Order: sequence, then structure tokens, then C-alpha cells
Amino acid sequence: MTVKIPRGIRNNNPGNLDYVGQPGAHLETGVPCPRFAAFSTMADGIRALRDQLLRYGERGLTTVSAIISVYAPARENPTGAYIYALCSHMGVQPDTVLDLRDPATQRALIAGIATVENGPGHLGLAQIDQALHAAPAPSQPVVEV
Repeated sequence: MTVKIPRGIRNNNPGNLDYVGQPGAHLETGVPCPRFAAFSTMADGIRALRDQLLRYGERGLTTVSAIISVYAPARENPTGAYIYALCSHMGVQPDTVLDLRDPATQRALIAGIATVENGPGHLGLAQIDQALHAAPAPSQPVVEV
């Protein structure tokens, strides 16, 4: 029996971020229409997701509903189900205002997004914590996703 590893895990991109020239990333390979970023390490992919969430916060997107409506738009995703799953995972309401600079909030968002994007059991909280503590959040994000 062959087990297929989810794309986000294969690409070290647990949030399935589109490739937009992120530092340390390249365009995924081995697919007919490449779109997603591939990172050298899972820690790089985790930090890229954190950085994207911080950019959303700087734009005023500070609730699960606001973030996921942009992150996983209805034209491509079952956005309502995504919001529900993430809120259930985090124990918040869709319109709860989140402090996206808070490490515990970042951890919960990243873990929830990774689970929705890739299925459960592929990314551990220890992995997230290690990646987030290894490099501080940027003071001035440079890449818009």
C-alpha cells in the first residue's frame, strides 16, 4: 500500500502558500501546473506561514473569518468549512479578534491551518514551536502573498 504524502508536507509548506518569490523558496516541481512554494526545510515553511499571517494582521485582517476569506477564497475552497474547522481547532468564534503577534495565537493558527491543508498528524506542535523560536518575526515583511 502506497501512502501519499500531502503536497504541503512534501513541499515543506504546511500552509500551501502560493509561490511569490519568498526568500528560501522555489516553485514546486514535478506537477503539470506548478503554483505552490517549496521550502528547503519545514521550519522555513512554518516561518513563511507565520510571516503571511503577520502581513494579514498589518492589513487589518485579524479574525479567523477575515483571514481565511482571503487565504482560502470561496472560488477555490469551501471557505465556510475551513473557517469552522479552524475556529473549532482554536476554540474561538469566527469574528474573535486575534493578536497575531502573540506566539500562542501564531502556534494555534499555524497548527490549525496545517491540519486543514494537509490532514491531521503531519505537523507537530514541537516542530512549530522550534521553527518560531529559531527566528524572530520580521519587523518589516517584504513579500506580499
